[in-house]
Amino acid sequence: MPPASPELISPRCPRVLAARRLAKRNFRGKEQLFLAEGPQAVREAGVQPGTLVELFVTVEAAERYADVVGEARDTGARVHLASEEVIADISTTVTPQGLVGICRFLDTPFEEILAARPRLVAVLAHVRDPGNAGTVLRCADAAGAEAVVLTDASVDLYNPKAVRASVGSLFHLPVAVGVPVERAVAGLKDAGVRILAADGAGRHDLDDELDKGTMGGPTAWVFGNEAWGLPEEIRALADAVVRVPIHGKAESLNLATAAAVCLYASARAQRAPGGCRSVTGS
Repeated sequence: MPPASPELISPRCPRVLAARRLAKRNFRGKEQLFLAEGPQAVREAGVQPGTLVELFVTVEAAERYADVVGEARDTGARVHLASEEVIADISTTVTPQGLVGICRFLDTPFEEILAARPRLVAVLAHVRDPGNAGTVLRCADAAGAEAVVLTDASVDLYNPKAVRASVGSLFHLPVAVGVPVERAVAGLKDAGVRILAADGAGRHDLDDELDKGTMGGPTAWVFGNEAWGLPEEIRALADAVVRVPIHGKAESLNLATAAAVCLYASARAQRAPGGCRSVTGS
């Protein structure tokens, strides 16, 4: 049972100040650490040994999520009982859930992703909104993608909003960061992956591609900026530029929604008879 009172009660405590600094990108990069908030993120972080370094938790949250706190201790993370004021000071949310973890960076070298011969990959090119980046990562995880690649012009993977939007998926699949888009495309092509650029003005229709049976092989989807999409020089690198058909009166789909449609279309095609996942038996 936790003690009746927290050990950390002042936001000016050195441990609290060090944690709070991780809300800023330059400190995250220097320390190679980031914040993960809430029971779901902390639980997923604890699954990978050595990822969760510290956990700040209120007495109430320690009682409510005793299993999460116990698992964190079992992995070797330092657990600090903290006052609600301290948690509010560290947290980047309006309504903190009482748990804030400090985790080690998780990014995977791009070469390792290529060596694994991925069959479904999401490439985020010039994606600047952290909420969108995290949501696309979550969609890729749900669709069974083997990897996500963030180009050097995209948002920081460890931005608290991106971590939150991934809802734990950040801890599930390999993510390469800071990869120039030209290198990402060239490397994936060399690995036998077909490159599809998602663009509302694409020449190819997603439904037509599915009907033609062209989407059953290894595929990487390239998703562009939320406001202006993919520039011509990136579209030119793709094997095909594909649009999601709009059957109703909506003007367009937002990035995360379009990404979910595209990734699930590939996942279904790959699991159909003759698709690459059926061939490999996975």
